[in-house]
Amino acid sequence: MTFHPRPEAGEARPWAFPAPERGALANGLTLLRCHRPGQQVVAVEINLAAPLDAEPEGLDGVATIMARALSEGTDKHSAEEFAAELERCGATLDAHADHPGLRVSLEVPASRLAKALGLLAEALRAPAFADSEVDRLVRNRLDEIPHESANPQRRAAKQLSKELFPADLRISRPRQGAEETVARIDSGAVRAFYEAHVRPATATAVVVGDLTGIDLDAILADTLGAWTGNSADPRPVPPVTADDTGRVVIVDRPGAVQTQLLIGRIGADRHDRVWAAQVLGTYCLGGTLTSRLDKVLREEKGYTYGVRAFGQVLRSTADGKGASMLAISGSVDTPNTGPALEDLWTVLRTLAEGGLTDAERDVAVQNLVGVAPLKFETAASVAGTLADQVEQELPDDYQARLYAQLAATGTVEATSAVVNAFPVDRLVTILVGDASQIAEPVRALGIGEVSVVGN
Repeated sequence: MTFHPRPEAGEARPWAFPAPERGALANGLTLLRCHRPGQQVVAVEINLAAPLDAEPEGLDGVATIMARALSEGTDKHSAEEFAAELERCGATLDAHADHPGLRVSLEVPASRLAKALGLLAEALRAPAFADSEVDRLVRNRLDEIPHESANPQRRAAKQLSKELFPADLRISRPRQGAEETVARIDSGAVRAFYEAHVRPATATAVVVGDLTGIDLDAILADTLGAWTGNSADPRPVPPVTADDTGRVVIVDRPGAVQTQLLIGRIGADRHDRVWAAQVLGTYCLGGTLTSRLDKVLREEKGYTYGVRAFGQVLRSTADGKGASMLAISGSVDTPNTGPALEDLWTVLRTLAEGGLTDAERDVAVQNLVGVAPLKFETAASVAGTLADQVEQELPDDYQARLYAQLAATGTVEATSAVVNAFPVDRLVTILVGDASQIAEPVRALGIGEVSVVGN
């Protein structure tokens, strides 16, 4: 029997997050391109300056319906024909609306890039917004809402936003709209929102993949370059304000065998110098199975399958008006809701008193920085991150600098950041569970005033 020689490890090569080439098309569309040899599936991300703040009063959700309708027919193709053309290209097209704006994502084999970009440009330039298609999308969205309310995680997130933010801020309300607002949306409202906010002059395209032998300039000129529209001044961004007075809100679900926990407040965004230390400290607190929260609540006490701490950007702007959501999320069995919260608060107090260890910091750096080359193996992951940077008004080299900052952040700095991020007296706690069983044990903890709301 002949054995093949054992594979040997190759020589380690330095890695850095890919640097894009920035430019613009004649119609004002900003362009970031990034050649990634070997990535034969090209990823395209389009950022559109159509934030949820721009939705007309009483029409929350119109941006979501518009995003979904972009691929439901154009001036040249019906919805079925458009889907069939995408399939012939081996392409996938997706669009979604979020607070900063609209994102359209395309993935396609490099050999079919020209055809797929033509379809993408067609969807952006001349969507049909047929009455029948918009009505169907509205009905679909209305069908989704009860399912979201039945999901404890989604219900907790909805309540936390309502508790933290003033009612007049769009960010306090469901991103995809509530039943009463979605029901008012029709094709006229969708087209009006499209005409007011979707134009090349305020859009950015990110193209990532193996561009060998592809005349990208010519393809773009024939596709996205043919998209026309008026210019527009940047929309003013309202500052994010929040009330993070320590308190507990129980969303009552009689008979629930588990309690969903969501504990949060707002904090610094990615423009703040503390961001890297905040990311590192938060990872040590609850970023992995070996973090402090899991060691106590999962390994020692067996209350949960896992608890996570994280920071999620809500809005990131160069003028300092941005903010992130800092949160701890998980679920515990109903009888142990009180003990689990007590231990969670003990973890936070112990962290404030004694700080992180160098070993915790080293493991976090290894996990966050060391896996970066694997995290960005695909063109889609690189394109998505570059589009995030554009959306959050960050420089093109931000991600590369962030990894350097994480590696240089010390234990004391990470401790200070996470303690400031999760002060025990400034956390809004949402519990989705059986109020009759958990209300009194939670009140006895003294972690804030306890109120109960209906499901």
